[in-house]
Amino acid sequence: MIHNTVIIDPDARIGDNVSIGPYSVIGAGVSIGDNTCIKSHVVIQGPTRIGASNRIFPFCCIGEDPQDKKYDNDSHSSLEIGDNNVIREYCTINRGTDSGGGKTVVGDGNWIMAYVHIAHDCIVGNNTIFANNTTLAGHVIVDDYAIFGGFTGVHQFCHVGSNCFTAISSVVVKDVPPYLMIAGNTAKPSGLNREGLKRHGFDPDAIEALKQAYKTVYRQGLTISKALEELESLAKAHQEVRLFTDFIANSRRGIVR
Repeated sequence: MIHNTVIIDPDARIGDNVSIGPYSVIGAGVSIGDNTCIKSHVVIQGPTRIGASNRIFPFCCIGEDPQDKKYDNDSHSSLEIGDNNVIREYCTINRGTDSGGGKTVVGDGNWIMAYVHIAHDCIVGNNTIFANNTTLAGHVIVDDYAIFGGFTGVHQFCHVGSNCFTAISSVVVKDVPPYLMIAGNTAKPSGLNREGLKRHGFDPDAIEALKQAYKTVYRQGLTISKALEELESLAKAHQEVRLFTDFIANSRRGIVR
């Protein structure tokens, strides 16, 4: 299961039924969970913990030093990757930095296509899709079920909410509230991700409430504070709207608009 050309540091921990292809390098402080398949020419450096049943394709570089000029062998720099992720060819995922919390995190069940970059201190949730060449700068937060079109770029410190969808070549420089579709350079909202919400089993009443919430924020010319005030009763009736309004209220960078 482990090719004879693989280099594994004595300090690395390899789980049961792990496959590692030719010429891969597994560094010190790396932990790889059971039933994970690592193809040829993959480099994984530590401290990095990779969970169970992941598939990592050729020429990925996982857990290398963060691309941050302030980084100086930070003592708490690490990377955590959950279970059941697919990471395709030429992806790079960097460890965290002391100033950013020390840790980069990728959750479970994510589909990460070729040439994707996830920078230091990013926090990626579960069941996301990153199409080819998507790039996250440092300190980006991505919530569950977000979908990134190919060549999407996300500015550092942005927060992308759950069930969002970005069109191809979107450039994201502000926070993206949950449930939105966005497009453009720089990205602007282009409606509610209704098809995605249906696929994930959202109740029709919840979708209608979110449509109303979207129109209130984006179509009525209101200030953010006034729009949130207008949506208070709707948010009390629908937890999905509450998530939407809470995200906007707590945004530090401001939202796409």
